[in-house]
Amino acid sequence: MSHSMSSPRNIQLVFETYQKARLVFVQTMAELATRATNVKCLESAGVLELLRPLLSDACSSVRQCAVVAAARLCEHDEGVARQLLNEGMVTITLENLHKYNVYYKRSALYLIRAVAKHNEELAGVIVRLGALEHIVSCLEDFDTQVKENAAWALGYIGKHSESLAGLVVDAGTLPLLVLAFQEPEMSLKQISAGALVDLAQHKPEAVVDAGSICHLVRGLENQDPKLKRSTLCALGAVAGARLELAEAVVAGGALPPALLHTGHDAAPVRRAAACLLRDIVKHSVDVRYFIIISSMLAQLVVNTGGSRPLVELLSETAGGVRVPSCMALGFIAGQSDQLAMAVIEAKAIPALVEILQNTEAEDAELCAAAWTIGHISKHSPQHSLAIAVANALPRLLQLYTNPKSSGEVRARASCALKQSLQCCLHRPALEPLLHAAPACILKYVLAQYAKILPNDARARRLFVTTGALKRVQEIDTVPGTSLKEYINIINSCFPEEIVRYYTPGYSDSLLDRVEAYTPQIPELFTDRVPSDCQSELTIENGN
Repeated sequence: MSHSMSSPRNIQLVFETYQKARLVFVQTMAELATRATNVKCLESAGVLELLRPLLSDACSSVRQCAVVAAARLCEHDEGVARQLLNEGMVTITLENLHKYNVYYKRSALYLIRAVAKHNEELAGVIVRLGALEHIVSCLEDFDTQVKENAAWALGYIGKHSESLAGLVVDAGTLPLLVLAFQEPEMSLKQISAGALVDLAQHKPEAVVDAGSICHLVRGLENQDPKLKRSTLCALGAVAGARLELAEAVVAGGALPPALLHTGHDAAPVRRAAACLLRDIVKHSVDVRYFIIISSMLAQLVVNTGGSRPLVELLSETAGGVRVPSCMALGFIAGQSDQLAMAVIEAKAIPALVEILQNTEAEDAELCAAAWTIGHISKHSPQHSLAIAVANALPRLLQLYTNPKSSGEVRARASCALKQSLQCCLHRPALEPLLHAAPACILKYVLAQYAKILPNDARARRLFVTTGALKRVQEIDTVPGTSLKEYINIINSCFPEEIVRYYTPGYSDSLLDRVEAYTPQIPELFTDRVPSDCQSELTIENGN
């Protein structure tokens, strides 16, 4: 080796070249890992073994890029995430979390999130490695992006199950998340709200106890659509858990802004607002006290003018707004006959029938519309009349009998038909079903005719002239069934000879009697000629 090559400057240059090569390598790996299609190729080339020592590299840029590359790889592939855990790369990252600068913290939290996102098992392993303690400390960091990544990681861990959410809550994260939500940075607000949504799915009481409701409601004043959506979702997750928590959300002032946001320009915000209203009114249990409170919440929504905005949302064909709006109206209508009448007066039925008649409607929309119609019509003949006049029953029957309808759609249509028919006394709506409905629906139709015919002479006349009585006689029944009992009641409303006349085969029996009948000619026509005929014959003979 020459003397010039062994000079300090040249030796330093070798190390600089080596460092640059390491940096170029991790930067290239990080870039390639952004594409999911590259992951398998990189994994087979042994990229994880090469990245492992670089996680603790002396150069801060190399360390950070190595963590980012590992995070992007495992974000795309669960198998890579498992390999990272098995080889201790996540443990190394956690150990180095507080040793280096904020850039390393951001990348390390990204890696934690990328591993935890896949499933409950991997998130549980992250927790057992002691990640929560590190994440909580990062929530108190001065750097905004560190807090963002920490909040994001908490949401990804807690969303998988109640047990993991409980561990996240027990680590003291909720007060810090609420504080983060109050920070002025928009992205931090959005991510904190998202984490609160994930935790509220499993631990809504803890979210309320952390004093988050008032801050979430206040956050709706912000003009950012993403923040509004996340905030409404967080409030909905709390309200949908239990009736008492729905009361807490309403008491916190969430109802007026929720109604206001049903008219927001952004479809995701409108959908989140509809979901929140649905979650507020959906509770109904067997204990009478809770039924009263639940009805009060639904009544409060109606009194605040909530029915009309929900009905207006039914006309939207995009954004997934229809289903939560339908369900909110159904929950309101199901609470009492007065609330159901308020839904009818808000012009909900034409919009619901329009959804049913839309051949391009999704199954979820058809199910929600049918379910809501059933809840409206189940209260009284007056409620059912509104459904019948809107011509909803034939369409429900068509959905039920259509072989192309999914099982869920058929079940919802059947239930709505039965609920509507049990109160329906509108004869023009019953008549088409009498000729088209299968036996399982037909018995409900006949049950209503059994109520109408005994007290309405005009209805009995129309029942005969329209061919309904004939149709009833054609129904094949088994003795002892409810269908047979209803037919017997209907037949008892008519003279026996009328019933026999329309019984299948009766005309053939009459013809058989004609053929078997022996004419009974009077003796007058067989023994002698009648006197009037004799006089006519005498005159003719004289001529």
